[in-house]
Amino acid sequence: MSHQENNAYILGTETAELHRLGLQHQVWASEAIKGWDLAGFTAGHTLFDMGCGPGFCTTELAYIAGEKGRVLGVDKSAHFIEFLKRVTQQFSLNIEAQCADFNTMILPENELDGVYARWAFAWVPNPEEIIAKLHKALKVGGVVVTHEYFDWSTLQTVPHKTVLAKAIAAALQSLKDQNGAIDIGRNLPVYFENAGFEIVSTRPMAKMATPKEFTWNWPKSFFTIYFPKLVEAGYLTAQEVTQALREFEELDTEPGATIFCPTMREVIARKL
Repeated sequence: MSHQENNAYILGTETAELHRLGLQHQVWASEAIKGWDLAGFTAGHTLFDMGCGPGFCTTELAYIAGEKGRVLGVDKSAHFIEFLKRVTQQFSLNIEAQCADFNTMILPENELDGVYARWAFAWVPNPEEIIAKLHKALKVGGVVVTHEYFDWSTLQTVPHKTVLAKAIAAALQSLKDQNGAIDIGRNLPVYFENAGFEIVSTRPMAKMATPKEFTWNWPKSFFTIYFPKLVEAGYLTAQEVTQALREFEELDTEPGATIFCPTMREVIARKL
């Protein structure tokens, strides 16, 4: 997975991004497990990992579903699906990996016990249509767990760094310019209710870190990979990217340095 895949991910699907996704999963794994526990995901269930990427969550869900259950993972990146298939074979897991976007994905009807979607709805222009597909695929009483951004603009550092802040603002603008809504977590409860779900629970999820904490590496990895892409897209100059990354490095040695990450929201909804 050494080359870039066209039109698959805004951050790419090369090896560096695969590793970044693994790091990101380590930061958010405990939140995912808490959401699955609240939703009642358990052995024997048929579960769906929507936008599974290389399958970090898919694999964990497969161990939850066990030998009598199964997990469907769907992603539009052929590179990531190939990676997931290799992992599935290596560990003999009950995973069905499907390369498709959410509009063309094939789901069973009235079979799913649960759905997990993390940073999936933010990238589609028609989230209500996708939710309707999930409603059709779920059993009555089936549960959807979503982890999506509620307010990406909360990403900031203390102390303030001028060029780094400009680069963060440029990143946010680039995300807003994509199809979809980066802060889709604000709207999901209404979308689910309109589609025939009841809202089981919602909760905010926030991450804040200092340079000595592992979570610090999550935004660091994002800046390192994504800021240079903003030069190609015309949002920043190469000089601004160099200076922004230098300012972030300066924070490593500044007393009291802190980063507050984009605010997330969990929404758990049940099919009536």
